[in-house]
Amino acid sequence: MSTVKLTYREAVRAALRHALATDDRVFLMGEDVGGYGGAFAVSLGLLDEFGPERVRNTPLSESAFVGAGIGAALGGMRPIVEVMTINFSLLSLDQVVNNAAALRYMSGGQVSIPLVVRMATGGGRQLAAQHAHSLEAWYAHVPGIKSLAPATVEDARGMVLAALDDPDPVFIFEHATLYPLEADVDEEPRPVDIAHAAVRRRGNDVTLVTYGGSLGKCLEAADELAGDGIEAEVVDLRTLRPLDIDAVLASLAKTHRVVIVDEGWKTGSLAGEISAQVMEHGFDLLDWPVQRVCSAEVPIPYAKHLEDAALPSAEDVVTVVREIGI
Repeated sequence: MSTVKLTYREAVRAALRHALATDDRVFLMGEDVGGYGGAFAVSLGLLDEFGPERVRNTPLSESAFVGAGIGAALGGMRPIVEVMTINFSLLSLDQVVNNAAALRYMSGGQVSIPLVVRMATGGGRQLAAQHAHSLEAWYAHVPGIKSLAPATVEDARGMVLAALDDPDPVFIFEHATLYPLEADVDEEPRPVDIAHAAVRRRGNDVTLVTYGGSLGKCLEAADELAGDGIEAEVVDLRTLRPLDIDAVLASLAKTHRVVIVDEGWKTGSLAGEISAQVMEHGFDLLDWPVQRVCSAEVPIPYAKHLEDAALPSAEDVVTVVREIGI
């Protein structure tokens, strides 16, 4: 099969273009998604191709346009809602928790909400505390929605298409530092598996569990550890809810040590949930206590040296692994 080289940004755009071209029910809406092409240039050119009925700029009101997306989905459309950053998405949490996530259950299954919400997440771009947090765990906490975190170019494209096939709300968290990431992918767009984690590197000594923007850091750490004779297995969660804990436990059964790398804050984190499930279901597999590498418990700083210090790094991962008795 022929391949094409795409950036992560281009991969999401290709998925949007494919969806708009093949399904008249699909439309894109969000702040500046039209002529400006979106805050991260993901939708650049789509307005010219599909027109203002299919690519709709919205007011600066996340509660309003996420709510409009929910209503459109209830009416049989397949809306893709772009929220500029995850910090701004907090303004729409009432719509997310009380409507999108709850209406199928509250209606006894009479209605479904095939809504896709995309948003940029994460730090590393010197945009300060109102634009740079990793709050994916807040969404992964809520029953009734799926939460996806594409870490590769292939997943960036394929998860959008898979989400559109889902009858329930799907939230996709795109780490903003990944948009320039480039890779070869199959020329033909197709959905990917959004039910299972993926092992991105095989190893027998320690399991590194991560997702999204931290995958590259874990792979970098694994390369450095290999120089010490430590072979790390890297598990990319991909889907944060429902969590594929079986994949984590399968890796732990080989390595007997696990380090969870999560750009969220440690307190109340997704890393904490994974740690708890490992302890509940895999305690006898552990030769060392579960370790976590998370962001510092501060608002993400603006100054680059402070931001770098606050976020998990490959060196942080290496340091923790070297201390766990391998």
